[in-house]
Amino acid sequence: MTQLITTELVELDQNLGSSPEDVIRHLASKVAATGRASEVEGLFADAFAREQKTATGIPGGIAIPHCRSAAVIEPTLAMARLNPKVDFGAKDGPADLIFFIAAPDGADQEHLKLLSKLARSLIKKDFTAALRNASSREEIVELVDGALADKPAAHAAAAVPVAAGAASGASAAGAAAVPAGSATGAASGPRRLVAVTACPTGIAHTYMAADSLVAAAQEMGVDLQVETQGSSGAKPLDPAIIAAAEAVIFAVDVDVRGKERFAGKPVINAPVKRGIDEPTKMVQEALAAAQDPNARRVPHFGAEEQAEREASEKGEHIGQKLKRALLTGVSYMIPFVAGGGLLIALGFLLGGYNITSIADKVVVQNNFGNLPDGGLAIYLGAVLFKIGALSMGFLVPALAGYIAYAIADRPGIAPGFVAGAVSGFMGAGFLGGIVGGLLAGYMAHLIGTWQVPRWLRGLMPVVIIPLLASIFASGLMFLVLGGPIAGLTAALNSWLSGMTGASAVVLGIILGLMMCFDLGGPVNKVAYAFAVAGLSAGSATNQAPWQIMATVMAAGMVPPLAMALATVLDKKLFSLAERENGKAAWLLGASFISEGAIPFAAADPLRVIPASMVGGALTGALTMAFNVTSQAPHGGIFVFFAIGNLLMFVVAIIAGTIVSALAVVALKRWAAPKSAATVETVPVTV
Repeated sequence: MTQLITTELVELDQNLGSSPEDVIRHLASKVAATGRASEVEGLFADAFAREQKTATGIPGGIAIPHCRSAAVIEPTLAMARLNPKVDFGAKDGPADLIFFIAAPDGADQEHLKLLSKLARSLIKKDFTAALRNASSREEIVELVDGALADKPAAHAAAAVPVAAGAASGASAAGAAAVPAGSATGAASGPRRLVAVTACPTGIAHTYMAADSLVAAAQEMGVDLQVETQGSSGAKPLDPAIIAAAEAVIFAVDVDVRGKERFAGKPVINAPVKRGIDEPTKMVQEALAAAQDPNARRVPHFGAEEQAEREASEKGEHIGQKLKRALLTGVSYMIPFVAGGGLLIALGFLLGGYNITSIADKVVVQNNFGNLPDGGLAIYLGAVLFKIGALSMGFLVPALAGYIAYAIADRPGIAPGFVAGAVSGFMGAGFLGGIVGGLLAGYMAHLIGTWQVPRWLRGLMPVVIIPLLASIFASGLMFLVLGGPIAGLTAALNSWLSGMTGASAVVLGIILGLMMCFDLGGPVNKVAYAFAVAGLSAGSATNQAPWQIMATVMAAGMVPPLAMALATVLDKKLFSLAERENGKAAWLLGASFISEGAIPFAAADPLRVIPASMVGGALTGALTMAFNVTSQAPHGGIFVFFAIGNLLMFVVAIIAGTIVSALAVVALKRWAAPKSAATVETVPVTV
């Protein structure tokens, strides 16, 4: 196995800058310089993005910036002992010991286990003391290799005997550390807790939080068993241990796998870093929750934990909750529409517009040995069209089902899908799906809060909640709401179909502005969902929905293409990382991935976003004015076969791209101009 750390990857008592960004960039450069990473900027961007999510400083003057990155060729550790210290966000102050952990996207389990073992060693006082006392790079490498091989920190023995003894005592049996007469030292035995730790990368914080919690519990005489859900694998807790536990601690930044195993247990939920910073407090809170009949508990369905959801929603007003639910529904709906729309477009390409009237008959009555009139192209066109149409049939049920899921977790999915199907049957369409999903979700959530006998709890998520919520939401759609919403939908479709000339151009401008306002955010998603929802209503005689889809897609392609062009027109206005992002933005823009412009907008929103909106509005106006259509909901220029009036589609995108690129260059030059040196140091935000 390749050595994880070498002397070339160690810096001792150096000034590497005044910020985490400076330190991480320097260490990423060392990793690349040794041939262990293919590029500096890609590795730095991934590591700094991880740092921005959660600060990696931990108590004791230590920081562990880390990431998985496609730029990493082999698992690597780079270490720096800083002078002066740099603040990495730990509560007890800045850090002088920095370990940069760089893992490839596909790191093998053995390497990940070693990286995790190193992270756990960093909470041992004898090990960190030895690192501070080391006088050479070779000594640092020896210490790290020893920690990975479970050898004692020999260099620390003479320097810090007290710390070593303290560490040893902390890992001893907890009952002996409890004062006589304390509640936790009672003759009945130690109190029992379980915990799960997990972080996004699953390399460092996951295991350090586990060890910190166990050490704190042992000092209090508490029996705490931890399940680490990290990159090097997870060994699930024994069901008997879970059953015997009084409460559970979730120190996690990601969803807990197998959460239903802890159903009914009082729960303390917090970010994984709190498990490192405040392990004693978390254990105390778990013990208190175990004796509190009103404490939050893990729900009896294995979806997102109720207490976590309540905490995250605390302080949200109704508009924010609705927005979150709607965006969840749209995000789950898009795969149905994307695949279905492209298949329908291919069906039209092979079978012509007449395929809509003959597809059902062709796919039932014909096969490869009995081709219809028109031959193989008609048969394949009918098959592709029918698959696409069936996929598009899930549009409204999926939208409603996952809106309900966002509100009530898994028990909301079934009543949401049913309400969406009722909406489609009633002709209420996209608007009916939204209303039905909200009704189903809120009713499922309400029923889920009922206090029921223990014997009935197991039936709640699979029988009671779906049954009652479906009756309520779908009943209202049938009896009260479906008809009026269907009428409103028909009127809206009629209005859109009748838009021509100036009114169509105005709609194009509005959609273009919305697509470029927040680059994949809520406003962008509303415009996109509006276009996708009407796509299935398009036909040879009613092409307005296809025109709206083409407008939205073309305008959404402009921001990343414009930023890519701007980095070519005037490189000095952009940092090295932005110029690298500009290269990737060509492909992202051509593929209709508006998010390709986000790194630019994040670094300079007051110039990038207005410039993007100007170009997007122009593109939207031109696509509407020249009756450009798209039967595909995604794909950009790569679904050219589904674009009507392809030449003007391309012309509109080029025009908007040029205008936005020139606008952003002008704003960067003359609106609060910056020198090239200043711009070069703009932080990379991803």
